Amino acid sequence: MNAKINPIADNLFLITLLPPIPGFDNFIGCWLYKGKRSFIVDTGPSVTSEALTGALRDLEVSRLDYIFLTHIHIDHAGGIGDIAAHFPESPIICHEAGISHLVDPARLWEGSVKTLGKTARAYGPIKPVSFDRFIQADQFKSDIVTSVLTPGHSPHHVSYLTEKYLFAGEAGGVFLSLDSGREYLRPATPPRFFLEISTDSIDALIEKNPLNICYGHYGSKGNAVEMLNKHRNQLMLWEKIIKKEIQNNNDDDFLTSCFNRLLKEDPLLAGFFRMDASVQKREQGFIINSIKGYEGYLRSV
Repeated sequence: MNAKINPIADNLFLITLLPPIPGFDNFIGCWLYKGKRSFIVDTGPSVTSEALTGALRDLEVSRLDYIFLTHIHIDHAGGIGDIAAHFPESPIICHEAGISHLVDPARLWEGSVKTLGKTARAYGPIKPVSFDRFIQADQFKSDIVTSVLTPGHSPHHVSYLTEKYLFAGEAGGVFLSLDSGREYLRPATPPRFFLEISTDSIDALIEKNPLNICYGHYGSKGNAVEMLNKHRNQLMLWEKIIKKEIQNNNDDDFLTSCFNRLLKEDPLLAGFFRMDASVQKREQGFIINSIKGYEGYLRSV
């Protein structure tokens, strides 16, 4: 299993990780910033750890000053045990609430299998990491990287900002540039979801006035503030559509009704119809899960 190396700029590379799951070929990325100080953002799942270390070796990366984790979901942090062992001197920056789950990942793994089933098993289990390897994101200090707590997609989500790049994880949604030339942007709002927390996080990022946004899924885009505002507006559109479906009381086909209306009424999802069948299946699953997040939120307010 190999990884694909995509140069984005002289000092920035997107390393595409390829788990053995249909439709996931261009979906999971690790960001490498290579300079006077070098770091990666997210590690991907453990099943792709060997491919990631191979890609870093091909890029002549023998040390990392930092390993940043945007959050501890296993498609972003499942390989941290392997990567931490490969770079034993590198500090790992993570939200305080996520550290204990990576020191002892038993509950994280159990919850991942319960939620994701065979996808979690395909990603592979998580190896533990010593507590002394971690720095809490809110206590991290650097002259080149600023950590910004951005709960929403998960309560332990962190984004990282440099002079040119915002590594946003899933705080700005999921972005795909499709072969057809179309772009696709969707929310990542699994249960438990709270709209105000997510929009507050987006607003916090907009206030930083970032130049370029680097997504956890997948790729990069200029005009970061414009993209963040697009996603903020998208979240509000989804609230309007899903709230209306709840009011219609279509309990029997609620998720299907929401899914069909969102594809019809959200222009940022138009690229869905240009995707391969396996990618559509992946995206349908994530969209349905995001609808469930909204449903839980809207029925509780």
